[in-house]
Amino acid sequence: MSELTHPAPISDPELDIVIPVFNEGAGILDCLRALRENLTTPFRVLICYDFDEDDTLTAINGADLGGMRVEFVKNPGRGPHRAITTGFQASTAPAVRMYPADDDYNAGIVDRMMACFRDGADIVCASRFMPGGGGLEGCPVMKAAIVRVADFLLVHFAAMPTHDATNGFRLFSRRVLDTIEIESHLGFTYSIELMVKAHRLGWRIDQVPANWFERPDKKSRFRLLKWVPAYLPWFFYAFATTWLRRPAATVRTRPGA
Repeated sequence: MSELTHPAPISDPELDIVIPVFNEGAGILDCLRALRENLTTPFRVLICYDFDEDDTLTAINGADLGGMRVEFVKNPGRGPHRAITTGFQASTAPAVRMYPADDDYNAGIVDRMMACFRDGADIVCASRFMPGGGGLEGCPVMKAAIVRVADFLLVHFAAMPTHDATNGFRLFSRRVLDTIEIESHLGFTYSIELMVKAHRLGWRIDQVPANWFERPDKKSRFRLLKWVPAYLPWFFYAFATTWLRRPAATVRTRPGA
């Protein structure tokens, strides 16, 4: 259950921003400040955490957020996948955006992503590799090579409508989250899964250029060798959609449907 930490405005937000955290400390305040200063879209932040002693919560509760609407959502399990999907379940806004806790430089693109959503996109990808994107600055060589090869193949051979198919940093419509079943259980695989399923359904996917910087002072939660096998089924799912014309994606069955 979420716990309201700051007074909520009367109007409902148009966007819920889901931020998974793990002992971010005062660093989270740079991220929240960037969102507050750059967004014109009415939004709410859902801080998704694993344990009550997480120092992110202390930092937020001790800060002046200028009236920003922030809620805590406790993860019933452990790890980023469960934290993010728990945040999705707690969200109610028409659009939902996963946002990294250490990102204080991409807040300026969120309104652009919302413009794509209002224009009819069901998924809007933050793309590091499209024209105008910043690539992978400071990324370890092995990780960068795997990401770039995978994205090249998905764009040029599986016809995915984004140059950055593996990035978890994207916006989803309420229709995507309420309709498409998430079957994956590890890391950030939910993101590519939702995208390839939406692509199979023929739903619109847009992209906007984004930056990405490896933080030398922070240990990444991306587990390359552990998570790559979990990405592979959705990698091949994208190819099957394009080349084998498979049936529509798995969707939830609603009562009375």
